[in-house]
Amino acid sequence: MGATPDWYEAEAAYSDAVTEMDTLGELFASTVERNADRNAQQYKGGVYDRSLTGAVLSAPPDGEYGTISYERMGELVRSLAAGFRELGVSSDTRVGLFASTRMEWALTDFAVLSAGGVVTTVYTDSSERQVRYLLDDPDAEVAVVGTPAHLEHVLAVEDDLDLAAIVTVNDCAPDREDVLTLAEVYERGSAAFEVSAYESWLADRLLDDLASIIYTSGTTGQPKGVELTHRNFRANVNQARRRLGPRPDRNPDLPTVAAGKRSIAFLPLAHVFERLAGHFFMYASGVTVCYAENPDTLVDDLKAVQPHMGASVPRVYERIFRQMREQAGESPVKERIFDWALGVAREYARTDDPGIGLELQHRLADRLVYSTVREGLGGEVEFMVSGGGSLSKRLCETFIGMGVDIVEGYGLTETAPVISINPPEDLRPGTLGYPVTELDVYIDEHVVDDVEFDEASGRLGELLVAGPNVTAGYWANPGETTRGFTEREGRRWFRTGDVVALTDDGFLVYHDRIKQLLVLSTGKNVAPQPIEDRFATVDVVDQVMVVGDGRKFVGALVVPDFEEIARLATKEGVDLPTDPAEKCDHAAVRAWIQAAVDEVNADLERTERIKAFEPVPEEWTTRNDLLTPSMKKKRHNIHEEFEAAVDAIYEET
Repeated sequence: MGATPDWYEAEAAYSDAVTEMDTLGELFASTVERNADRNAQQYKGGVYDRSLTGAVLSAPPDGEYGTISYERMGELVRSLAAGFRELGVSSDTRVGLFASTRMEWALTDFAVLSAGGVVTTVYTDSSERQVRYLLDDPDAEVAVVGTPAHLEHVLAVEDDLDLAAIVTVNDCAPDREDVLTLAEVYERGSAAFEVSAYESWLADRLLDDLASIIYTSGTTGQPKGVELTHRNFRANVNQARRRLGPRPDRNPDLPTVAAGKRSIAFLPLAHVFERLAGHFFMYASGVTVCYAENPDTLVDDLKAVQPHMGASVPRVYERIFRQMREQAGESPVKERIFDWALGVAREYARTDDPGIGLELQHRLADRLVYSTVREGLGGEVEFMVSGGGSLSKRLCETFIGMGVDIVEGYGLTETAPVISINPPEDLRPGTLGYPVTELDVYIDEHVVDDVEFDEASGRLGELLVAGPNVTAGYWANPGETTRGFTEREGRRWFRTGDVVALTDDGFLVYHDRIKQLLVLSTGKNVAPQPIEDRFATVDVVDQVMVVGDGRKFVGALVVPDFEEIARLATKEGVDLPTDPAEKCDHAAVRAWIQAAVDEVNADLERTERIKAFEPVPEEWTTRNDLLTPSMKKKRHNIHEEFEAAVDAIYEET
């Protein structure tokens, strides 16, 4: 690796009031003191039947946003902490949190942590079987549920659990002594609260105490509970702060996470990405966290709260891009202008010296297209973080060229989660960024010794990491803990399971999960994710999964973008059947998809090119168990569901 960049030296030496090394309860108490008069939260009226609104908080008008100051949020958290103590929560009591991303999730999280408890998370779309496992495995003693549907799931399996109490965030608690609303927990706590007791709860927690058990999404097998301590989270907050905070050496034109700015929150807080990037880090920095109603209302919510930043997974950026294309496709003239503007944006993002000609084109495209895109994101967005999956390089360049910086990062649940972030000083689309401070990385090249990669630059192998944000292991699972780590030079390293290249100047480039690499019958090793990423900006294809393990060539399952298909059919006068499966078999649809595949293949190495594909009529979602809650493909499930289509790809070989 080359010389350490100046900006990295500056961030490694940087410290401020945020970068203390204390517990999460103390982190929250400190940010309340620093930012008392600033807005801490914005929440939307008419979305939930909130138990806290009414006697405790005012209810904003339907569709409008109410605000909570840091001072008020601090009082709410303190009283809720005391209320949870009244329910028996104390040091290391596990509390299961089963609710959507909303302001009460944040209040409950900080309250339980301040009371000394351990927060375990349950995905909101979990089945009753999964709810049973995610509450039983960590021995949860209290369950906090969001809506009547969540409550129903818990009540259906409560005989298999050992719950002392259930708390409902919505006003939906049945008439039972052991089931309370969050407002009732607040009222009990408010009556019992004592400053000295609260301070003692904070003081009793140590950095190496368990803070949370977060369950991996489980692309295969049963989810594993990752143990994350206060130190793990706190170290990662500090690492992110040093990379993205308002350092004095930083160019003032660069975007930063700073007190008084607004962020948009909509990803699941049950997952570590939003929990750290959109929650602990934002609150520690004095940011106003604005809670979208849900991902489907994101466009309206962005306009309402006008955020400066936010975090998202690649799938959301892909949907935003597709919506832009659909709007541009309303007329041939708009479509031509839009396509021209996209080309200008990508060229502009790729050059350090645009020159007069490109600069003038970019200004014109900004007036015609880019400014409208930014207005659609609220008009104030400085940057968005992308994580939780691989983002198309081409799509990232498109957004950056339009004036919306996408800061790509990378991490895992086991690393709390951030391993690397692209520095605002040197954004490099197509990379995972530069490792954060205090984290050591090592490339184990042995995992690729006997296989060949095309277009691999730098040292390539499995990424190993060691640092203060890395978990000690998995809850009640010593076997998986042993398998997840290795000893090297007297130090314990976590095996990420990811094939990553480390460039000569220290940036990480993702290739794929080791378990998902395709080994062709020719001996070639093909990483499917980079191929799939190239379809993010291609029309007519909504989702794609590359196949070919043990086969002679690479194939693909394709979910068509049926809205784009319908538009093309109207434009070209093609009469399509109404049934999705019959559409997939139509010659015109196959021809349109073939053109998209040819476009992608043009930029691929010979062994990576898709030689055959099969369209499939069903979108892959969490509901049909073809995506994980964090929007990753469940490749085994997809392969099994569409086994006949896979066989059809290779039936003539």
